[in-house]
Amino acid sequence: MPATTHTPSLPARRRPGAYVHTSARLHWWTLALPALAFGLLLLLLAGSGQAQAATGRPSGLVQVTQQLLHAVV
Repeated sequence: MPATTHTPSLPARRRPGAYVHTSARLHWWTLALPALAFGLLLLLLAGSGQAQAATGRPSGLVQVTQQLLHAVV
């Protein structure tokens, strides 16, 4: 006597143009980190034309970066 096997049924076919509603929440860092990276790269590009020899005073880019770090911490 052969054993019967059960095959899984196929999912119901959706009509074209029908979308399944899925809700997904983004974490805060999924938007904050790329925005921060973009801003820092933009600052690096903007400050690269003002390269100076080493002096006692930090450059504008260093000052802005320090201000950003103090604001975050």
